[in-house]
Amino acid sequence: MGFFRRKEMPAGPALEARVAAAQAGDTAGREALLADYRPFVLRVASRACGRYLRPEADDEASVALIAFNEAIDRYDPDSGASFVTFAEMVVKRRLIDHFRRARGGRETPMSDFDVEDTEGQLSNPVEVAAALDAHRRGSEAEDRRLDIERFRQALRSYGIELEDLVRACPQHRDARERAIAVARAVAGNPQWADYLRQHRALPLKALESAGGLEVSRKTLERQRKYIIAVALVMMERIEHLLAYLPQA
Repeated sequence: MGFFRRKEMPAGPALEARVAAAQAGDTAGREALLADYRPFVLRVASRACGRYLRPEADDEASVALIAFNEAIDRYDPDSGASFVTFAEMVVKRRLIDHFRRARGGRETPMSDFDVEDTEGQLSNPVEVAAALDAHRRGSEAEDRRLDIERFRQALRSYGIELEDLVRACPQHRDARERAIAVARAVAGNPQWADYLRQHRALPLKALESAGGLEVSRKTLERQRKYIIAVALVMMERIEHLLAYLPQA
């Protein structure tokens, strides 16, 4: 499975220029493009089929490589999708067609992807879906980055660095769950949450004597950074990190 370890080929403007040249009739450039991206195509196809494909023996590998060549011809840079995203969509589509033919189903011509929008213009749902998916993934990545940066800044106001949490996280599951329960109690109690914000410290006395928590001052002090960090995630509603916490 050597091609899985090959370094990913670069994308972006350089790739788009190579695709445009191939579309314009650069035969040698097309052959080089097909050779360079052969590992990418086989990887996409193998994942779609759920097994390792042998280029010299499996029909699916040939279907995928032909689909990539088709993607070169059909790609429109104005669609909003990158060529790599579009090519992956075409490869998967053609593999689905291959599976349909094996079952006696109908192949999907490329023109079937075209539909008329509300203004009477033809649009391609494959390209639109690819563009929207790329935009969504980009937006989610940016939101996640902003959430983590907001969390980092909040932690620093308490004298805690994000890297400290690796060491501060309780190793045992029971201890970790108890610490999260304490953090949830702090975040859910307005007085305790205000105390944390004002004093940059846990309300140790109140927590130690609170019913239901059953946690000692020594444990609270040992797990202080972790408890504060989890409480901040809840208090500040840092959505991308909340998803990692167990539900109450």
